Formats: sequence, structure tokens, C-alpha cells
Amino acid sequence: MHYDVVIIGGGAVGASVAYFLRSHPKACSVAVIERDKSYQHASTPRASGGVRRLFALPENIALSNFSIPFFERFEADMAVGDEPAQIDFRKNGYLFIVPPDDLGMLERNFRVQQEHGVNVVWLDQSGLKSKFPSMNVTDLAAAVFSPDDGWLDPYSVLRGLRRKAGSLGATFLDDEVVGLEAQGGRVRKVALKSGAVISTDHVVNAAGAWAKQVSAMAGMRVPIEPMRRYEHYFESEEAIEPLPYLKDPQRLAFRPEGKGYSGGVPDTSEPRGFNFDIEHDYFERVVWPALAHRFPAFEKTKEKNVMAGLYDQNELDGNVIIGPWTGGLPNFYMVAGFSGHGLMHAPGCGRAIAELILDGGYQTIDLSRFGWQRVLDGAPYRETGII
Repeated sequence: MHYDVVIIGGGAVGASVAYFLRSHPKACSVAVIERDKSYQHASTPRASGGVRRLFALPENIALSNFSIPFFERFEADMAVGDEPAQIDFRKNGYLFIVPPDDLGMLERNFRVQQEHGVNVVWLDQSGLKSKFPSMNVTDLAAAVFSPDDGWLDPYSVLRGLRRKAGSLGATFLDDEVVGLEAQGGRVRKVALKSGAVISTDHVVNAAGAWAKQVSAMAGMRVPIEPMRRYEHYFESEEAIEPLPYLKDPQRLAFRPEGKGYSGGVPDTSEPRGFNFDIEHDYFERVVWPALAHRFPAFEKTKEKNVMAGLYDQNELDGNVIIGPWTGGLPNFYMVAGFSGHGLMHAPGCGRAIAELILDGGYQTIDLSRFGWQRVLDGAPYRETGII
């Protein structure tokens, strides 16, 4: 069995790579290996679904500038036959709020965003209170609002990308990669748990929180660790004006969802590992105080549901590692370490990997600074401010 490209990981990122490879003018055969066909523990269905352009690094802004319009066209472009690919995209905006100590950072990032064509609105304290009267702004200096951003349904995105890639000829195999064999300085074979062996010309590691284990099969050590986070669903007894997706420097992040809200406060000091257990006092202990401080109406709120998911946390700098293994196996490609931004950047990074493999280099967005070389050099390339 031979495929030109084998993609390890069938989440949104892996399915996006498959879609862009199969829709490229140059033909190639593609196999996507996903060990959990139910996606029970996959990160994509457990994501918050936020998509935004509010970044500091030009590469991340460029990825969002491509990916968000891609999502806006998703229903029609990812349709298969007469069936549209609905993802419930809500363009209700994003709002970053900061206290006085972070004002300079917000201003610098605001200018960078403007320079890269992002539709952003600056709100001082009075403007913020006027727009969101339920918000406590006494400890805030300013905010940046991006009205063209929003959120979508993560599992529908995954399903839509997978169906479209499959309709274009990508093969999705329900199996698990257990070994990689290199010959002549390149990965040549992929061994599966079923006993099957696939020969290939290129391997893409899109395994997310499991990327470290996959890389180890190739002899590659990556600074990516699984980090548990919670997505809470909660409702308020008191009415609040329509809100965008809100984030602050203390990592409070939430958005409207149905009759209530979805979000939480990720803990970056969370011990790394494959942990899906739920601390049922976390909402009351950590999330509720942050919500109630920012919106007094949340004094009367109740958690209705919670699920645990994993970030593929890049311990070097929190940004994706994308591209070939520099100094190692040049046909072994990484696209992992998103640290919470995988869903929103899946389209841009999927296209980028297709360009590397089929065009021999980046054609649209130069993501070289997100490549493996910075890991070798120990030179982080970090976002600044709210991440």
C-alpha cells in the first residue's frame, strides 16, 4: 500500500491538510490516519470555536486573515453534492480588555493589526462602558474590538473538512500509527496497529496533543505537551446585553452560546499529561469569581455543563511548529503546537503544508519563522499580550 502523503491525525488540522492537498492542481494520493474514529478525546470537538484576527505576530494575523474568510464561505465551498456544510458561524466580534498596566501592549498590537488590514476599533474606558453597560470597567484602561471575528461549531468544521477531503479522494483510515521507518535520511514507511504498512513519500504530523509521541517514532524530540483545559457552559439569571467573544490578560475567555455562555479560564500551570478528569469545583473556585468581577450580573450564574480537552501546548513559545524537520528527516513535516489556536488556523496551515509538499515552498504566507529552526536555536517567537 502506497500513498504520496500520509497525515497522522484526523482532526481539523489533519483534515485541512488533506483537503488542500487534494484540491491542489498537482495530483497526489493522501491517507489520513486517525486512531479514534469517534473523536471522543480529540481536541477539535472540545475547542471553544473562537476565530479571531487579534494577534501581535504578522504570521498569526495573516493566518487568520485567510482562515476566517474561508470559514465564512465554508457552508458553500465545503458542500458535498447538494448538502451544505453548516458550521453555525457567528460574526459577533472579539473583544480584548486590559487594565492600565497592559495599555502599551494593547496599543502596539492595535497598530500592528491595523497595518495588516484588520478591522479593529479602539475603545477607551468610557467607550467600553457605553458599548457594554453591564461590564465593570473601573479597573480597565481600554479595549480593542474586532467586529469581523467570532465563533463557530468546532465539530461541524471537522466533519465538513473530512467529508470534503474524502469527496476529493483523500482516504481516511481508522487505525493507529505505531512506527515510522526511515531509509536514506527520509521517512519511507508508516506501520499501523492493524499490521498494515504504508510506503510514502511524505509524512505530516498533525497529531495535536499526541504530536510528541508521533515525533518520537521518527527520533525527533519536540517541546509539545498535552495541557488540560475546561470548556464550561453556564447561564445567568440576569439579562446581559449581547456580547462578543471576550478575553482578558488573566485568560478569562467566554462567549454567548444558546441561552447561556461558553468559556473558562485556562490554567497554564496545569500539570502536563493526558488528563480528562474534571475538578468539579474549578468553575466556582476560578471561573465564577472572574466572571462576577467583570459582569456583576454573573453573581447569579450556574454551571450547567463542563468538558475537559487538551491543548497541544508548545512549551517553547506557544506557537505552531510548522514545516519540515530541519536537520533531520526533510520529508517529515510538523503542524502542531498551536497551544489553543489550531481550529482557527487549520485552513491557513493546511494550505501552507500543501504548498511545502507540492510547490516546494510557501507560496502565500511565509511561515518560516514558525519552522523547526527556532526550536534548534532555542529562540522563542512569542505572541505578546493576550494569547
